[in-house]
Amino acid sequence: MTTESLLEALRSPLAQELEPQHFDKLKELAAEVDFREDEIIFREQEECDEFYLILSGRVALEMVLRGRVVCVQMLSAGDELGWSSVLMRYGRHFQARCTCPVLALAVHGPDLLEACKQDTAFGFAIMRRLLEVVAGRLQATRLQLLEIFNIKANLA
Repeated sequence: MTTESLLEALRSPLAQELEPQHFDKLKELAAEVDFREDEIIFREQEECDEFYLILSGRVALEMVLRGRVVCVQMLSAGDELGWSSVLMRYGRHFQARCTCPVLALAVHGPDLLEACKQDTAFGFAIMRRLLEVVAGRLQATRLQLLEIFNIKANLA
């Protein structure tokens, strides 16, 4: 991890939840990855392995509804994606597509979960943040579906 990516990660809500020694633990598990514009990071229902912290760029979280791709939420620097790789392991709930080049930190979900089990204070901080992320995605999905159905109802 470069000094620049470390400084960027420190500004994230996830890092702000962690004690310094816990951030060091997360840093040990993380590796930098980059994605091209329009690259699909993962698709709905794919197996879960990686958890990401976006350092730069933007990622569209999308759902496919009746063959139509709907953007549920736009993510950018400081946002996380791939929470299901830590909590569930049996499929993604969204498609993640880069809208421009993206630099992120990737953490193998099962390794992060094991670190959470080994150090419960670290685990509590990670799980608390992941719960905030899940709640935010639920709300974004709810609002997007309300908008879609409202538009549909107005067209009828």
